[in-house]
Amino acid sequence: MPAVTVEDVLVLPRLPRLDPATTAFRPVKSLTTAPSGFEGEGFPVRRSFAGVAMTDLDPFIHLDQMGEVDYAPGEPKGTPWHPHRGFETVTYIIDGIFDHQDSNGGGGTITNGDTQWMTAGSGLLHIEAPPEHLVMSGGLFHGLQLWVNLPRAQKMNPPRYQDIRGKESALLTTPDGGALIRVIAGEVDGHAGPGSTHTPITITHVTVQPGAEVELPWRADFNALLYVLGGRGTVGADKRPIHTGQLAVHGPGDALRFTADLQQDSHTPALDLYIMGGEPIREPVAHYGPFVMNTRAELVKAFEDYQAGRLGVIPAARLPHSAGEGDRP
Repeated sequence: MPAVTVEDVLVLPRLPRLDPATTAFRPVKSLTTAPSGFEGEGFPVRRSFAGVAMTDLDPFIHLDQMGEVDYAPGEPKGTPWHPHRGFETVTYIIDGIFDHQDSNGGGGTITNGDTQWMTAGSGLLHIEAPPEHLVMSGGLFHGLQLWVNLPRAQKMNPPRYQDIRGKESALLTTPDGGALIRVIAGEVDGHAGPGSTHTPITITHVTVQPGAEVELPWRADFNALLYVLGGRGTVGADKRPIHTGQLAVHGPGDALRFTADLQQDSHTPALDLYIMGGEPIREPVAHYGPFVMNTRAELVKAFEDYQAGRLGVIPAARLPHSAGEGDRP
């Protein structure tokens, strides 16, 4: 998992050593395994939040782990044009290349460690697909798409697009240098990520070397969701075993504790985690397909607006910035 890395983590800022006597390490409330399925035009996904209560996920709605899959030439797939309203999509690419284009003029190409943050707000149409040259050549593809809810007062805000380069993430390590922590949004111990959020949240990608333990400070007013992208280890003070494709929902506290097994599989040399937390919105959720609103009447209105063309129109031509070619600055 290349994402963004450094040759020597010991040059990075380090987390403080936590005092076990005063730190409330969060217990594991539930542990679930993501079922596999297909999305868009047929690319494989793990439904990472399946079987978890919405009250435990709030303010998050949905998480798909896309891949990891090694495509043959002609096989890479994406999604066709489709609408969204009432929430944000956060697409994080670990391996491969993905193009985005939307009817509001947003879009771009993301690759290893980059994030596309699309605030659908009042509504738009968008498409996500591998660039043509990748379809022709095939190759490795692995990423995540997270849906973040918007509060009622912000659901009809104008759409917005953020192109977040992997190198912009705040990079940290542990006191012993056993892990690389990439802060994509929110903050960890005062180190802020580049993502601008409507809902107070923190998103990190953490790589833990075999045998290393991490004690990660975490806001007590946030929930805490830990998803295993790859590898094996333990989570929580009671060291519950966890592996690829599993999600740990944590209870209350102000820190997380997790450890990578000393022995990892050959294709997953370290424990890779996607860790999310946020301030719960605590509002009714009416979710159907590509719309996340507060009431059924608002869902009906979203479908009516989409069918009437009020969520935008498909552009006649591909935007130059989404051609999927060339180096990114």
